[in-house]
Amino acid sequence: MIVYTVGTFDLLHVGHLALLEYCKTLGDKLIVGVASNEVVGSYKRNVPVIPLNQRMEMLKALSCVDSVVSYDKLEYVTNCKEQNIDIFVIGEDWGDKPHNIAVEKYLKAQGKKIMQVSYNPQTSSTKIKQNVIAQSHKGKYVAHIIE
Repeated sequence: MIVYTVGTFDLLHVGHLALLEYCKTLGDKLIVGVASNEVVGSYKRNVPVIPLNQRMEMLKALSCVDSVVSYDKLEYVTNCKEQNIDIFVIGEDWGDKPHNIAVEKYLKAQGKKIMQVSYNPQTSSTKIKQNVIAQSHKGKYVAHIIE
């Protein structure tokens, strides 16, 4: 069984690792699709901090990941066909956007599975970025304290 999941995977963290390790338990091979900056920019305000090639390299280094591919358009059918996937693992924020509906329709017609998982509430790349920004501004605008 070939398992496929997608994401940005910016600022790789334990939530990503937990997801990928879980995905690996579902089949024999785990392929990870990584969104390009252009794709991320089409649905998020901020593009990734880590360049695409570096995000892919970090994922390839994980023992639970067998292969890493990128995608430059917000559509999933192409990689699902090319990789001949059996299970597509998606996040809880999946929604009913046209690109999601298209891959659901394709996979259903092929007799393939879609599995939805919950995100790790402990951390996210967004939370990490917010913490970094908060720490970098701590005391920045205080010239001196008068007592």
